[in-house]
Formats: sequence, structure tokens, C-alpha cells
Amino acid sequence: MNTARLRDRVAASDPGLLRLAAGLRTVAAIALTLAVLGLAGVSVRHLVAGAIAAMVATFAIREKQRTAQAVTLALGLPLALVSLSLGALLSSRVVAGDLFFVALIFCAVYGRRFGDRGTALGLIGFQVYFVSLFVGATVSGLPELYGVLAVAFLCSAAARFLLVPETPAGLLERLREAFRARLAQLVSAQLGLLNAGPEEIDEVLETVREGTARLHETALMIQGRLEEGTADEATARLVQRRIADAEIAAERLGLLLLTARSAERADTLTLHLPGAPAPRAGRIPGRDEAMAQVRRDLEALRLLVLRPAAARSGTALSQVRNRLLGYREEDRLPPAPPAVQDVFRGIGETARAVLGLRIALDGPQDESDDSPETARSREELDAEDAVIDAGEADGAAQKELTGLRRPTTRAAVQVAMGSSLAIVGGEFLSSQRWYWAVLTCWIVFLNTSSTGEILVKGYRRLLGTILGVLAGIVLAGSVGQHTWTAFALVLVLVFAMFYTAPLSYTLMSFFVTAALGLLYTLLHTYSLSVLVLRVEETALGAACGVIAAAFVLPVRTDRRTNDLLVTVLERLDEVTEAAVDQLSGGTPVELLDQARDLDQALADLRAATQPLTHPITPLRARRDTARYVVALLETCAYHARSLAATAELLPTHPSIAADPRLRRAGRRIGDNIAAIAAHVRDEHSTAAVETGPSIASLLDTEVPGTPRFGRVTDRVLRHVQRLDETLVGLARPLHVPVSAPKR
Repeated sequence: MNTARLRDRVAASDPGLLRLAAGLRTVAAIALTLAVLGLAGVSVRHLVAGAIAAMVATFAIREKQRTAQAVTLALGLPLALVSLSLGALLSSRVVAGDLFFVALIFCAVYGRRFGDRGTALGLIGFQVYFVSLFVGATVSGLPELYGVLAVAFLCSAAARFLLVPETPAGLLERLREAFRARLAQLVSAQLGLLNAGPEEIDEVLETVREGTARLHETALMIQGRLEEGTADEATARLVQRRIADAEIAAERLGLLLLTARSAERADTLTLHLPGAPAPRAGRIPGRDEAMAQVRRDLEALRLLVLRPAAARSGTALSQVRNRLLGYREEDRLPPAPPAVQDVFRGIGETARAVLGLRIALDGPQDESDDSPETARSREELDAEDAVIDAGEADGAAQKELTGLRRPTTRAAVQVAMGSSLAIVGGEFLSSQRWYWAVLTCWIVFLNTSSTGEILVKGYRRLLGTILGVLAGIVLAGSVGQHTWTAFALVLVLVFAMFYTAPLSYTLMSFFVTAALGLLYTLLHTYSLSVLVLRVEETALGAACGVIAAAFVLPVRTDRRTNDLLVTVLERLDEVTEAAVDQLSGGTPVELLDQARDLDQALADLRAATQPLTHPITPLRARRDTARYVVALLETCAYHARSLAATAELLPTHPSIAADPRLRRAGRRIGDNIAAIAAHVRDEHSTAAVETGPSIASLLDTEVPGTPRFGRVTDRVLRHVQRLDETLVGLARPLHVPVSAPKR
């Protein structure tokens, strides 16, 4: 049990074991290179060159298919040999060498427009040229260095394809396990939400928010791997559908639990806005016994998520599954207040989503112990699966930007100008190690798109470098001249660098700088002045990067976030319009793909707002506004995903039918999204967000005494209502006019 629990914790903390695999693969490539070169009796300088080259050849390649990885690695070796040769030839020609270095940097960044392969080859060309400067490559020493590079690339291939292999199907399987583990963690957090006292509720609610966000993150990662990791498109669509169902059901369950523990209906925004106050517990008469049952059922649901494969004939877990699925039937609900009964329904729907996910991932299950309610759930799932076809969704052609408007071209010009400044400034600081400033300038431009992002990344790199210098002093003094002990410590630091890179850029910079301190020791060039120079060059490179980003074809953070905000609103409009149209009787379309496009656009916006929400930003009001806007958009995305998932049930679900009345609500929502987008594009726009009672009145049109699930479920109407309310709330922080309700 302890082993299984540890495995679940690791799977949840590192989805797909991506960080672990990246660290192990890189360390294996370096260790194998050092072993081969050590047996060959090469010098320490060549050992250092081989270690860095093996690291570069391993981390640069990002393609998903093994064949594509092999091709890129094969192309990278001759490119590395050319880059190394030019580095050695131009080492004594200062002006020509500097000009070539700037041209190489421009080409390496521009190569990103050609996808993963262009990015990888650009990284290899730049980093190997840097290696030639670092180890002081000369023309006479090129033959030995050629052999070192060849060994490094071969060892990188062995580590990638033999020692730490990774297949798309295997990675997708690990991501599925991570989704299951994170779903179980979220259910545990929701259970804590019920048990939390008044003084603990805010902390527990923050755990629920984090669990919800992490589950969503894993769902997006799975979405990006489905095409390569599944046998055919129909299977990919089925897994995508079941992942979406489980994610939506779990998030809805959290909202229902918040409502059940308070006297008022919880706002969806509460699950998306960090620091939002938690609803305080109210008194609902007669709920205590029912809430005790809810606690037991949540624990049972968590076990069902963790150990679904154990639910075989005759097991207690299969009986628990049957009981939870029974909550989907009105006559099987325990006596409880309406808010608590909603929780039981939510538990039943989540149990159904878990069952569907297990069938999609593992195939048919043992049905000998099924209750009638479980058999009915299986029939619904089978009917849904039957209508999933392998047709490709039509995608709108993207208008490709040209010239300096293309992001890769603009970034290439910026980094070339910044690197030129770094070369000039670096030469003044040190004629021997000026390239550190250029390396920092290059790195702060990677995966950044605005001046604010570059400023934050430069600050984090400088902070990590300063701390790494202090650690390097301690390590270098401890290791002394023990070559293989130093290399062993370098391997540990490299693993830590890759394992922490997605989590903290500051930590990554810390481990890089500490490792460099050891490499300097091995090259007999270590001194306190060298490490201080490293900090100075880093600060200079970061400053040059910020200057270039601010004055050369600048992309202001406001402009970047506004462009992404408009993209999110456009995707939101597409999903909502298509879902409402289908729920109103329109032609079915592929909705889940559109919903994931919305999620990806929102993830891009969230990343772009990091400079605005960084703790050190002096503009506190602006930071709070950015967080609030992103939280509102996450709320909108949740309701849009829910509408899309419900709309896709129309052909098979007996309790959901098209209702033309929804068109009116959808029209107003679309107009409001367009008004907000128009105002973001042009602050002088006169478009206004419209409010009115039409959706609320639609909620009240159900005839008293009709079943809970009529022609259109009240859940669908609630999502539409909340989406409409959230858009009105979004208009206020964006200063979009809101019109008075129409009479």
C-alpha cells in the first residue's frame, strides 16, 4: 500500500514523469560520454567539452516521435561539427568572430519558425559554438574535438533510445496515471473542504483550487499527446471525451460541496480566484446526518478513482461503485436538504465519469456484479461511444504574419541586437569570458514574447546566478582537484537543473551556476574573481536583453496580453455559440476540440500575465486586476466546457433534448463577448455589454411538478446563466460599458 501511495504521489507531482525522464536521460547521456572518453584517456578539457555537448544534444530535441528525434539528432551532428570548426577558426579573429556569432544567434532564433526541428538545430548550433569558446578550441585540436562530439552524440542517442527510452504510447499511459492520481488528490481535498473548521477553510479551499488547476493542467497535457499516443483517431477522441467528462464532473462536485457547506449557492469564481473568500458554513436544518454520509461517499469515490481495476465480481468496491452510480436516479437519493442532494447527484455523476474513463483506458470491464443503475450507466456510455467517429474537425486556416510582424523574425532581430550590445559590454568586462553575457541575453529571449516576460526572466536568472555562485564557492573548495568526484557532483546538479526547470527558473539558474563552478575547477580556471565576473556578465546580458526588447521592435506586455485576451474571447465565443446552437437543435459539430483550443488560449494568456502578477511588481492594483480577469475567464471556460460536454450527449442521453429557447440566450452571450473583444482591441469602442432578465426568466419557465430533467436540464440553463453573469462581471474590470436591463 505504501509503495502504491508513493507511486501515486510521484505520478501526481510529475505528470507523465516528464521531469524525471528528462533529468535521467540527460544525466545518462553525460555519464556514458564521460565513461567512454575516460576509457579513451582524453584530457579533462575534452571531458568537459564532451559532457556539455552530450547535454546539449539531449535537451535540445523536443519532437514526440522517435523517428523524428533520430533524424534531428543525425542532422545535429554535422551542424555541430561545422559550428565547432568555425568557433576554432574565428577564435583569433575578434571582429569576424563576433559578427559570425551575432549572425548565428539570429539564425538560431529565426529557426524557431520551422517548428521543433528548427528550434533544436538552432540550439545545437549556438550551444556548440559556445562550447568552442568555453574550452578554448583551436584549429590544431579540432580532430580530437570532432571525436569528442561524435561520442557525445552517439551516447545521447543511446541514452534516448536505449537507456531511458520514451514512446508516445508509454508517455500517454503515464499521463493517464497522473490524471487518475490528481483526480484522487482533488477528491481528497474536497473531502477536507467538508471537514474544515472556520479557521481552516481558506487554506483548504486554496488546496482545492490548486488541485482543480493541476487536474486541468494534466488534461491539457494529455490532449497534446493523444494523436501520437493512441492507435487511431477514434480512440483518441474517446479518451479525450472521457478525460473531459471526469474533469468537468470533479470541478462541478467541488462547487456543489461549497454550496452544501454554506447557506448560499457558491459562486463558480471561488474555485478560480486565488485569495477569494470562502463561503462560511451556514445552518441547513437536518443536514448533519446527510453530510456524514457525503463524507463516507467521498472517501469511497476516492478509493474508486485510485483502485478502479480492483472492482471485480464479488468485491466490496464493486458494491460501492453500484451505490454511488445509484445516486444518478432520483429515487435512490438519501433524504437530505436540496443542496446536499445535489452533492449526492454530483458524486454519482463523478462515479459515472470514472467508470467511463476506466472503460476508455482499459477496455470492457467485468459486469457480473452490476446493479441495474450501473448497467444503465454502461449502456449510456456505450451509446455515446458509438457516435464518436473518426472524422477530422475542420480547422480555420490561420493567417500567417510576414516580415517583421512574424514573432520569430522580430525575436531574431531583437536577440541579435541585444547580443551585439552584450558582446561590446562583455569585452569591456573580460576579453576572455565575454560570451557569458551573450549566453544570458540569448536565454532570456527563449520562450518569451513580451518585454515584461524578458524582464522577469532576466531577474530570475540573475538571482539564481548569485545564489549559484555562493554554492559554487563552497563546492569548489570542498571538491578541490578530485576530478571524478567533481564530475559526479556535476551530474547531480544537472539532474536537479532539468528536474526543477519547469517549476522554477531561479532554481534552474542556481544549479547551472553551481555546476559551472565545478567545471571551472576542473579546467583549472576557478577563482573567486571568475565567479564574480559570472554575476557581472549575467547582469549585463540580462540588461542588454531588456534594452533590446524595450527599444527594438518592442512588444509591450499590455499589447501582448490584449492580443491573447482577444484570442481567448474569440475561442470562448466559438465554443459557446456552437454548444448553444447544438443544444438548441442545430447541426452537431466537434465541440471538445474547440473547448481544448479555448483552454490552450487561456493557458497562453495566463503565462503572458505573469509579469503583471509577479510578487515584485509595484503596480498592486494592476496585479489584482490581472488575476481577477484571468479567474473570470477560467470561470467562463469551465461553463463553456460544461456546455460543450452536455451538447455532445444530445444524440444518446435520454434526459437531454434540444430546446430552441436557448438560442435567445446564446445570441446575447455572443453579442456580449463581441462587445468585450471590441473594447479590448480599441478602448474607444462604443460597444456595450447588455444585461437583462431573459436567461433568468428562462430558468423559471419550467412547469411546476415536471421531472428534474425535462427537455433541457436545469444544469444546462445554470451554466448559461452563470456564463452570462460572469461576462457582465468581466466587463467591469475591463471598463466596458454595461447597458441597463431592457424593459
